[in-house]
Amino acid sequence: MNKAAPPLVLIAAGGTGGHLFPAEALAGALAARGIAVELATDERAAHYARNFPTRALHVLPAETVRSKDISSYVRTAFVLAYGTAQALRLLLRIKPQAVVGFGGYPTVPPVIAAWLLRVPRIVHEQNAVMGRANKLLVPIASAVATGYPGLLSNTPQHAGKALQTGNPVRPAVREAAAQAYAPPADDGPIRILVFGGSQGARVMSEVVPAAIERLSEAVRKRVEVVQQCRTEDVAAVKGIYWRLGLTAEVRTFFSDLPARMAAAHLVIARSGAATVSELAVIGRPAVLVPLAHALDQDQLANASALAALGGALIMLENDFTPQLLADEMERLLAAPASLSAMALAARRAGKPNAAEALADLVVRVAQIG
Repeated sequence: MNKAAPPLVLIAAGGTGGHLFPAEALAGALAARGIAVELATDERAAHYARNFPTRALHVLPAETVRSKDISSYVRTAFVLAYGTAQALRLLLRIKPQAVVGFGGYPTVPPVIAAWLLRVPRIVHEQNAVMGRANKLLVPIASAVATGYPGLLSNTPQHAGKALQTGNPVRPAVREAAAQAYAPPADDGPIRILVFGGSQGARVMSEVVPAAIERLSEAVRKRVEVVQQCRTEDVAAVKGIYWRLGLTAEVRTFFSDLPARMAAAHLVIARSGAATVSELAVIGRPAVLVPLAHALDQDQLANASALAALGGALIMLENDFTPQLLADEMERLLAAPASLSAMALAARRAGKPNAAEALADLVVRVAQIG
């Protein structure tokens, strides 16, 4: 007698690692319950999913609105319609018990296909403001999970669908959270971690090394830097740190970034949802630099939520200059007790069990088990 096949959940996530990381955490939580997981994503994000715990990976066509030109809207609509047709074929073949979308336009075709086939569908919004793709999907979602409270408060007709689960974080983040924060010891090393998201950030390469050069000699000689850069910036950034005689590790990607966060005394980073959530769970003080030109200003909202609790300092990109950053670093590093207070405030904001809370919601909505 053949053993019954396990229930199947299709996760739809794409665009960047910021969408894939919480999806990966949910996949692990579902797998622990004996639920099979398959992933639908786009070509751009497929290479981030190499270690995704999935039974199968499906690449579906997707497109993002890239400008306000009518041709951009037409192209996006055409590609998403084609992607929805492909998603319908996929769902009819694999027959999932639920589809979970993590935002970004690559999630639109699978969730629309699930709606057309009356398959339960859950949308998760990681940011402190609702993204454009998720706004499109909320009316047809069976449930909406959120990383922050109040996201549907302005749409009372959909507010009953919302549940704040927090943002799922990878097991590596929860492992890193076991390391308690200790501020820099007197005359000991000061470990600075710098990164700009899964794609890196030019502004970090332009500003941070120049800011560290402006630190007082007494502080600068203690600094040890770990910095993520774009490929084209690595040589220049390494050159500055070499000239300053600093211990520095500069790479385009760190596969062990949660452990690097845990080892840092101060983090300087963008404020994507995954970054802010991981900083909060691990509990590390941070200078957050929201992406200035984000259409929804989601990074500013994410950073503001953590800063309001005392867990981070915000520097707007227009103010993110070498001298102003150096001034803030001198102020923070001169007050170890303040760094510890920031770390504690960040940790209090963290939701390490968000993956389990989201898995509970998926099981309930899909009526699995």
